[in-house]
Amino acid sequence: MGVQSVREVKVGEIPIGNGNPLVVIAGPCAIENEGVMFKIAGKLKAVCADLGLGYIFKSSYDKANRTSINSFRGPGIDRGLRMLGDVREEFSIPVISDVHLPEEVKPAAKVLDALQIPAFLCRQTDLVVDASKTGKPVNVKKGQFLAPWDMGHVIDKFVSTGNQNLLITERGTSFGYNNLVVDFRGFPVMKSFGYPVLFDVTHSLQLPGAHGNSSGGQVEFAAPLARAAVAAGVDGLYLEVHPEPSKALSDGSCMIPLDQVEALLRQVKRICEATRTFH
Repeated sequence: MGVQSVREVKVGEIPIGNGNPLVVIAGPCAIENEGVMFKIAGKLKAVCADLGLGYIFKSSYDKANRTSINSFRGPGIDRGLRMLGDVREEFSIPVISDVHLPEEVKPAAKVLDALQIPAFLCRQTDLVVDASKTGKPVNVKKGQFLAPWDMGHVIDKFVSTGNQNLLITERGTSFGYNNLVVDFRGFPVMKSFGYPVLFDVTHSLQLPGAHGNSSGGQVEFAAPLARAAVAAGVDGLYLEVHPEPSKALSDGSCMIPLDQVEALLRQVKRICEATRTFH
């Protein structure tokens, strides 16, 4: 497919795509408390600033697609958006979170710098179109059930409003029961649509439903997959991070320990610098 040219999309003051530095979207899977959020945001802002990487804080105010009815979902939209606004104000960084229903879009857009469409909902036309109508940047995760070229239909829905501020994220593809696999051919396929492509490292390591009432994960493969994706030309990495993953209330088995993130980002920055001329 040769060298892929993608448009630049700005989230806050962070430019993504079109040869700009790698962007890092990272934070805890779900909002737990202010202490965890502030610790992660402060650390990652400093690390990314030192490395010259863009940083956007991510955490979900509501994890509406948990495996079990008893699973922790987060504080909900009202309190969650207030907490995300506090992170934005305290650290002067852009923030992003998931929207699950069309009625969530307007209140979320008042606070967030970018909206996110979860993978399971990427074909929900009303949700995609309503998010696009805000004019905000929107990160749409590719469904685990979609081929990379199927994202062309999602893109058509999104840009039908005139909004071109779109990011596409790979997060693994269903591979039998309770397993995901990453097809690296998908990165150039999706970049051929002309929008920045990100790689969700940690969700790609999920073992969906593998623990019966919760998902498992294989975080030990985070570093090699992240390095490979950057070599393949992605415009950014999406990481879920926690100071103590074993105590996390959502997706702990997939989250990268906060004290290991800097070393990983130093590795991928070097790979990016070595391979950018090929993309």
